[in-house]
Amino acid sequence: MQKKFSYGKFREVLTDARLAHNRTQSEIASRLGKPQSFVSKYESGERRLDVVEFIDVCHALDINPHTVLYKLGVKNDS
Repeated sequence: MQKKFSYGKFREVLTDARLAHNRTQSEIASRLGKPQSFVSKYESGERRLDVVEFIDVCHALDINPHTVLYKLGVKNDS
């Protein structure tokens, strides 16, 4: 059976990573070259991230995208 993933959990992991690094939404937005509202909207669920944006956000947060996926329960089967 295929595991169902929660977008809410995804948002929570990204927000927790930002807070763990003591960064504001504005700081992350600046690193991304986006307005603060961009970060606010993906953290609140008003906007979804595509895979390219997800990788960019991870780099702005100084975290490995694999770390986020691991926290969501995605395992590397290879």
